[in-house]
Amino acid sequence: MEIVYFLALAFIFLVKTNQAIRLKNVVPITKGQVFPKPQMQISFGTQNILNKNEFRFEYVKGSQICDVVSIAFKRYYKIIFDSRLLRQTNRIKNVSSIKKLTLMVHEPCELYPNLESDESYNLKIASSIAYLESKTLWGALRGLESFSQMIIESDDGSLVINDTLINDFPRFNHRGILLDTSRHYIRSSIIKVHLDAMEANKMNVFHWHIVDDESFPFVSSSFPDLSKKGAYNPYTHVYTSDDVKEIIEYARLRGIRVVSEFDTPGHTQSWGKSIQILTKCYTGEKPNGDFGPIDPTNNLTYSFLEEFLTELTAVFPDKYLHLGGDEVDFSCWQSNPDIAEFMKQKGFGKDYSKLEQFYMQKLLDLINKVSPKSGYIIWQEVVDNNVVVKPDTVVEVWKDPWPEELSMVTKLGYRALLSTCWYLNYISYGDDWKKYYKCDPYDFPGTDKQKSLVIGGEACMWGEYVDGSNVISRTWPRTSAVAERLWSAQNVTNVADAQGRIEEHRCRMIKRGIKAEPFNGSGHCEYEVDL
Repeated sequence: MEIVYFLALAFIFLVKTNQAIRLKNVVPITKGQVFPKPQMQISFGTQNILNKNEFRFEYVKGSQICDVVSIAFKRYYKIIFDSRLLRQTNRIKNVSSIKKLTLMVHEPCELYPNLESDESYNLKIASSIAYLESKTLWGALRGLESFSQMIIESDDGSLVINDTLINDFPRFNHRGILLDTSRHYIRSSIIKVHLDAMEANKMNVFHWHIVDDESFPFVSSSFPDLSKKGAYNPYTHVYTSDDVKEIIEYARLRGIRVVSEFDTPGHTQSWGKSIQILTKCYTGEKPNGDFGPIDPTNNLTYSFLEEFLTELTAVFPDKYLHLGGDEVDFSCWQSNPDIAEFMKQKGFGKDYSKLEQFYMQKLLDLINKVSPKSGYIIWQEVVDNNVVVKPDTVVEVWKDPWPEELSMVTKLGYRALLSTCWYLNYISYGDDWKKYYKCDPYDFPGTDKQKSLVIGGEACMWGEYVDGSNVISRTWPRTSAVAERLWSAQNVTNVADAQGRIEEHRCRMIKRGIKAEPFNGSGHCEYEVDL
């Protein structure tokens, strides 16, 4: 019996010890912390209560009144007072009540955000007063998001917010995420959830990698056969003009720019199903039935591109188009005798990077012709191959070693984006967000002037292994780590400090219906909504 008793005690000890170890691994979650971390925040212990039936948003006298902000008032009221989730609210005695948040927007309303938009704001919560001030309407949106994040539900069910002073602005103007909708089609309703998550994380550029080799889901009014023959399904797996307008508007209302990418001359196999602009590949002296990149020697290439670019600059209101230019396979060009002759005539010898340079220069000249005020973003290979581009060109760096590449690009005087260390499609088990959090766009050898040319960065979710079933959970909250790196001060680098805040933010997104997956190990959210 003594042996049995001893074994029982040992078993209980091991169970309790294991439970303690498990509990120790649970990340302590914060409450009411703003994410990304503001540039300056002072919080006080005094609490204020918000009552659903009393609270309202309003402009102060003299403020600009903007449709984007007025619509945001309604959206954030719903976020704060979500009736599905709130318990019965009891009035806390002897606590100040905030009955309204007043807003001052100084500068005239703009129709769309742009690269230079000011997103700064000041927020004051004190003695039953909530006051938000911003230069522009875009800053007002960021301030409303911060205000909504500070409100928590107390133990008795009341909504409370601490007295707080915040002075905030983004570290980088371009805080983007690339979403690939070619390898797998992602329906518009899922893209809208993605935009909701971007708003919650103060991300401001939706880089829409809309077409690629695999499919062409963009419905062109000028060339309808591109999607009829190039989409997976021309009826169900396409983005109509109404779809595109709806997504652009949904993004605009959240202060998000939509930058579309139509990548050439590579990544264009789906284009060639309707327009005969691809290079014929040869085996020996005969075509082998395969096709390579766009044919830079074909006059049809440029007449098509001129008309198509004219359409794109009209459809997408942002100043910038992403023109691609990455991963051009020279082997098909090398096999084609007509291209070999063209190379000889141009004096290119056998340097096919010069042929790529010839094509990209023609493409950039076309952009300048059809829309002189447009700017463009290109992948780094274009500059690597010595193509001459406009001074305001933005170069996106995605290859390693990225510090050396950023140093080279900025030394040439070009503005740059970093995406190399934020390829979210390369997933691993566990808390892989930490490696994204530790990557900083300024960690490269260069002068202060060079570093000032880095305008931000992008997280990238390529679509080979994601579709509507998993793209939100795989993208979020990993992108939250990138969001704080691009918004918050450079010295906000403490992973341990970020862990609890990012855990709270993940639960905040869950509460809003964004299916952000767990990535900090064991834990729970108070609201497991629609999961």
